Amino acid sequence: MRIGIRLAISGLVLASIVVSAVGVHVLWWRTAEANSHALAETINEQIVSAVEKELMAITTEAAAAHTAIRTLFVQNVLQTREADKREFVFLAQLQAQPGISWVAFGWPDGAFFAAHKLGDLGLEMMEIAPVDGVVKRRIDQYQVVVGDIEFQKRRFENTDYSVTAQEWYRKSIQADEPNWFEISALPVGMRPSIAYAGPIDVYQKRQGVLAVIIENTRLAQFLSQLSVGKSGAAFIVGRDGAVVAAPDPDADEVNMQRADQPLLPIAQAAVKQSGSLYGSDSKTAHPMRLVAAGEAYAVTLTPLKFPGWTLAIVIPEAEFLGPIETTIRRLLVGLAVLIVGAGILSAWLARRLIAGPLITVIDELRHVERFELDQVQRVPSHLIELANLSGAIADMARGLSAFRKYIPADLVRTLVSEGIEPRPGGSVRTLTVSFADIAGFTGLSERLGDRIIPLLSTYLDTVSREITTHGGTIDKFIGDAVMAFWGAPASNVHHAVDACRSALACQRALCESALADDNGRPLGVRIGINSGEMLVGNIGSEVRLNYTVIGDAVNVASRLESANKEYGTEIIIGEQTRRLAGNRICVRELDRLMVYGRVGGLAIYELIGDTEDGVEPPGWIALYESGLAAYRARDFTGAIGFFQRVLDVRISDRPARMMIERCDEFIRSPPDSDWEATNAMKAK
Repeated sequence: MRIGIRLAISGLVLASIVVSAVGVHVLWWRTAEANSHALAETINEQIVSAVEKELMAITTEAAAAHTAIRTLFVQNVLQTREADKREFVFLAQLQAQPGISWVAFGWPDGAFFAAHKLGDLGLEMMEIAPVDGVVKRRIDQYQVVVGDIEFQKRRFENTDYSVTAQEWYRKSIQADEPNWFEISALPVGMRPSIAYAGPIDVYQKRQGVLAVIIENTRLAQFLSQLSVGKSGAAFIVGRDGAVVAAPDPDADEVNMQRADQPLLPIAQAAVKQSGSLYGSDSKTAHPMRLVAAGEAYAVTLTPLKFPGWTLAIVIPEAEFLGPIETTIRRLLVGLAVLIVGAGILSAWLARRLIAGPLITVIDELRHVERFELDQVQRVPSHLIELANLSGAIADMARGLSAFRKYIPADLVRTLVSEGIEPRPGGSVRTLTVSFADIAGFTGLSERLGDRIIPLLSTYLDTVSREITTHGGTIDKFIGDAVMAFWGAPASNVHHAVDACRSALACQRALCESALADDNGRPLGVRIGINSGEMLVGNIGSEVRLNYTVIGDAVNVASRLESANKEYGTEIIIGEQTRRLAGNRICVRELDRLMVYGRVGGLAIYELIGDTEDGVEPPGWIALYESGLAAYRARDFTGAIGFFQRVLDVRISDRPARMMIERCDEFIRSPPDSDWEATNAMKAK
């Protein structure tokens, strides 16, 4: 009798508990969100109403003060140049209107006069005019006492403030009616403010511009008095996200408002994200939710009547959701205890009915992993699913047994993962192939005899490790020669540069391994690399298959490995490899080899290094390639000069020495007119 796994465990119980927990959590969370949104809307309405009332009040005060002073000027009750009366009127307006920071007047000749509030306890009168050719600012400072003001001191200082250069003055002097302006530059420095400014005409003659100025610090002081939840805040932000006013109880005409407020970046980010609020006449509040540093915030943006200003109210969601989250956590703890209890019971049942048979099945999978396919057996079980699983593993082992024809085992694993079936066949693909062997191996093996085996084994281990590390597939070992290719069976668009890096890594690894021949000389390796179209796939018979590459590009790679002996180099790559690797490798062009079936020969390059490792082309490469260009242009004398300069830098450079000998020979016996500047190879 067989039973299903679903009857052996209490999965349904656990699933129902989890679903219930998730349902409760979602329900509570949605309720909390609805409550928080409703509360935020209520707070927002109250704050917006208070801010709009304050804005209306201070702008009305400013307009009223401007109208009162303007009437005195227009009716000629007060002349603009009457200093004493003007000071009295300006000070009176400044004291009568608590929201006003400045009352100022500018004349077309650049003269400027202003009454300036210094917080709630001080005032100053200032006048800007040239004195002995130097623009001076006269400042009379007063202290506010009960019902009056007391003069404290007068001082003079140089200033570069020019009222006629200010935008609010330039526009107002040309206007017919007063207007509101956003300004920053004031005689005392950069103080962001708003100004109600307009022209003053007396007997149809324009006298100058009267401005009533409110510094933004007054708004900051007002915002600090608002209660926005326990830890929220309200900000007035400009069109570009710049702060207009941030809550600061200490801000006034003396102290700038603080900019280091933690919720201010949240408000600015919200305004920048909601750019659609601007450019429209909508005054509708725009709620949104922002997350910063893992904390969520409820933000409401409301365009204000002052053009370009937005009221941003920021409240941490934790204020509303904190208690509900605490309740949810307690509920989740209780549910977790219930789940743990059910899990323990389910685990006990699973161990009795499932764990034992599964351990046996896992052992069979270990055999498959190690390709011990003959040891895989079917495991009988009363559970239908386990019996089917064991049968599937046995069937898989029979299918994989065919892949024992492939060596090495890591290639088999790759072929299995790529879904390549074990039967003859292949496809033509652009790949990169390399051949590497030990320089002077024949003589070395004759001298060492069977003592060559440990040396050869270490060498093959080192080279194989670097090839596989750089994504290569080892094709075969032929004595001391190692054939490998890149780009198959797994596709690799960087096969050319990976093959080059593998060759450089082999050089480094052999050098670090301190492998030496019987004379104590470091073991040298010669490597040839070539890229191109080649046939890759399962080559062989039904009895034995080899996943390999064949083709002209493969033969050329073998010839390039042999060419190292003639040129005295260690790594030579073909022109297709050079093109595919591009600027990621540092090379020098050695020569052009005449290869059977190739018109114009094959350009070959010596691999110098990897540019991503910081290798830069040394200067002698440019000298050698200049000599090569002169050689191909039949300027053999000029070529000798360049090659000789290479030898001055690298006295043992065999390619340069070989090219000098070749040029000397052509000087003595010039080549034919159809000479192609290629070096003939003895074999294909």
